[in-house]
Order: sequence, then C-alpha cells, then structure tokens
Amino acid sequence: MNTDTRKLMTMPMLAGITYALIWLAAGALLLSLLLHFTSFKESNLGMMAFVVHSFASFVGGFSAGKRASSKGWYYGGSLGIIYGLIVILISFLATDVSLSLHSLILLLTVLAAGAFGGIIGVNLRK
Repeated sequence: MNTDTRKLMTMPMLAGITYALIWLAAGALLLSLLLHFTSFKESNLGMMAFVVHSFASFVGGFSAGKRASSKGWYYGGSLGIIYGLIVILISFLATDVSLSLHSLILLLTVLAAGAFGGIIGVNLRK
C-alpha cells in the first residue's frame, strides 16, 4: 500500500464509511442467502434489515472511533448520520421510496449504533 492510500485510511470518517458499507454488503448477501436457502419469510426482512444497518453502523463507528482516538461518540454518531443518509438516498434513487417515519427511525437507529461503536472504538484503542 502506498503512503497516500495509508493516509486516506487513517481518516476516521472515510475508514468508517468504508467498513460500514462492506458490512452492509455482507449483511445483504447473508439475508439473500437466508431467503433463498431457508424457510425465512420476506415478511421478517424489514426487521432484519434494521439489524444489518445497525450492525454496519456500529462497525463503522467503531472503526472511526478507533482511528480518531478521542470523541468517539462524535465521530461514530456523525458516521451513523452520514451512513443513514446514504442508505436513504440510495433507496430513494433506486426504488423511489419517499421520506417517512421509517426513515426517521432508521436515522435514529444508525445514529445510536454508530455513536455506541465510536465510544467502544475509542476505549479499545491501544
């Protein structure tokens, strides 16, 4: 890895968003496999999507907090909001879903998960 790439990945928000999107992709793949190979019902998919988004935001907040070394709640919460806005923007552009109470609940959930991940990340830094 060259020095420019290392500098970019030490930036807390960029690294956090990268990790959050990677975990989102892994969670979406896992949910797809569950739908295809098990008797998992699509009616349960909404709640599981919240779990995947929360976990992805937590991991992103953890990564951002660990790299920031202070203000983990700030970096993690900011990451959660940015992550939530990205998800809402993509859902609006891809499926023409309008803003609703579901969007607000998603934003609050990923804000809390990201902030908690940031707090844990700062405190586990060596």
